[in-house]
Amino acid sequence: MRNVKGRNVKNNSFILDGFLHHGTSLTLLGIVAPCRTCRDGTTQLHYKPEICIILLAMATVSELENRLNSFDRVVRSEALAKLLAMVKSGDIKLPKPKNEVNLHIHTFFSFNAYGWSPTRIAWEARKYGLAIAGIVDFDVLDGMEEFLAACDTLEQRGVVSLETRVYVREYHDKVMSSPNEPGIAYFMVAGCFAPPEAHTKAADTLNLMREMARHRNIRVMERVNEYLDTVRIDYDKDVLPLTPSGNATERHMLAAYDAKAREVFKGDQAALASFWAKALGMQVGQIEAVLSDTPKFHEIMRSKLMKFGGVGYVPPTPESFPTLETIVDMAAELGALPTATWLDGTNPGEADMPAFLELMASKGVVAMNIIPDRNWNIKDPEEKKIKVENLDKAIRAARDAGMPLCVGTELNKLGQPFVDNFAAPELRPYIRDFLDGAYFFWGHTFLARTAGIGFCSEWAKANFGDDRLRKNEFYIAVGRVAQPQHVLADSLRRNLAEASPRQVIDMLSAEVG
Repeated sequence: MRNVKGRNVKNNSFILDGFLHHGTSLTLLGIVAPCRTCRDGTTQLHYKPEICIILLAMATVSELENRLNSFDRVVRSEALAKLLAMVKSGDIKLPKPKNEVNLHIHTFFSFNAYGWSPTRIAWEARKYGLAIAGIVDFDVLDGMEEFLAACDTLEQRGVVSLETRVYVREYHDKVMSSPNEPGIAYFMVAGCFAPPEAHTKAADTLNLMREMARHRNIRVMERVNEYLDTVRIDYDKDVLPLTPSGNATERHMLAAYDAKAREVFKGDQAALASFWAKALGMQVGQIEAVLSDTPKFHEIMRSKLMKFGGVGYVPPTPESFPTLETIVDMAAELGALPTATWLDGTNPGEADMPAFLELMASKGVVAMNIIPDRNWNIKDPEEKKIKVENLDKAIRAARDAGMPLCVGTELNKLGQPFVDNFAAPELRPYIRDFLDGAYFFWGHTFLARTAGIGFCSEWAKANFGDDRLRKNEFYIAVGRVAQPQHVLADSLRRNLAEASPRQVIDMLSAEVG
C-alpha cells in the first residue's frame, strides 16, 4: 500500500500512487475518478475522500503490524499501543472469540516463518478471534513475559510453552518423535508463567539448554563450512544478527548460508546456481527453478546439508540433550506442566502409545502435544489413512492416561495454517479434546498468575491429591469461565488463593456475570 502523495482540492479527492492496475474496476464502482497524468509524467488515480480514509487506515494498520516484528521491544510496544487506539476509536473492529485454538506457535525468539514477535502473535490471535493462543520456542522463554503482557493488554487468553529435545534412557534404542534419532524425543514445558529466579536450578538448566543448542549449531556449521569451502559463515557475525536474542536455529543458519553465497557470487546468477547444484547434488536447472522460492530452497538446503544423512548432520549422543528427568524437574520448579510430544505414530517408540504414556506419567508428565494438520492434511491416500488411524490411537491413549492435549500448527514453515481446520471431518471427533486441552492450559496459567494456585501448586495438591481426572476437570472448568481481563484483578488474588475449588469456580462465574 502506497502512502498518500497529495490531495486534489478542486476535485475533492485524494491522489494515491500505484493503483493503476485496479483503475478500471474501481472507476466502474464509482470509487475513483478517471486517471490523469501529472506534471512529472506519472499516472495517478483520484480516490473519493471516504474511500481514501479506508485505504489510509489499511496502510496504517499494515505498517503498524510490521512494526510489531521489530527486534526493538520499544518499537513493538508503541506499535501495539497505536493499534489499540485504533480499536478504541472504532477504526479497527475485533471479532468475538471463536471455538478455535492454537497453542503451538513459534515466535521469532526461535523461528517464525513470517518473522512474528510474541506481540505480533498476540495481536494476530486477537484479530482472528482465537479463543486461546499459545507461543512456544525452542530452548528459551525469551518471549514469555512479552506475550503474556500483550495478551493482557488485548484481553486475549494466552499460554506459553518451551520446547526442546530430551534423552529418554528407557527408549535409548527406539526412535520416537525425533526422526532417525533413537532415544531422543521432542518435549515441552507448557503453561509457563514466570521466569526462574536467578541462580536457581531451573535458571541453570535454561542456561545449559541455550548453551547446548549453540554448541550443536556450531558443530553443524563447522562441518558445512568445511564442505562448502568457498561459502563460509561466522556464527557470531552472520547468524546471531538474524535473531532478536541470540537463540539461533538451523533455519537461521540456512538464511545465513543463502545470503553469504549471494554475497560471494555478487549477482552472478549462473555461478550461484552452479555452486548450489554441485553442493546439493542437483541439476543446475533444478536449482534455478527454486532459487527465488526461498522457503522451498531452504528446505532443500536443510535436507541436503543439516538433517539426517546430510554433510553437516551430527548424530546425537545421550550428552547432546538434557535428560527427560532434568527437564521435568525444571518444569516442577517453574510450576509449569511437563508435556510429552507425539509425531505421527510411524516410529517404533510411538507404536505402543499406552506404554509410552505410562512411562511418561511415571516421570511426572501430565499432558501431550499434537500437531494435527500434519496427521490428516496429506495428499497421498495411503499415508493419510495410516496417519489418521495413528492420530486416533494417540488421542484415545491420551484420554485413557488423563493427559489433556496441546494442539497447534507451529508456523515455523511457510504454508502452515494459522489455525487447524476444526471443520475437517478427520478432526471433528476430537474437537472437544482440543478445546478442553486448551482451556486446561489456560485455566492453569490464569490461576498460577492470578493467585499462585496453578496445576502444580501446593494448593492443587492439597485439594486434589492424586485424583488426576478431577484435577483436570477443575482446570478445564476454570479455563472456560476465567476471562483474560481478570488476570491482573487485585480483588481476586487473595480471595482465590484462600478459596476451595468450588468457590474458585463460583467467584470466577460471578465475575463473568
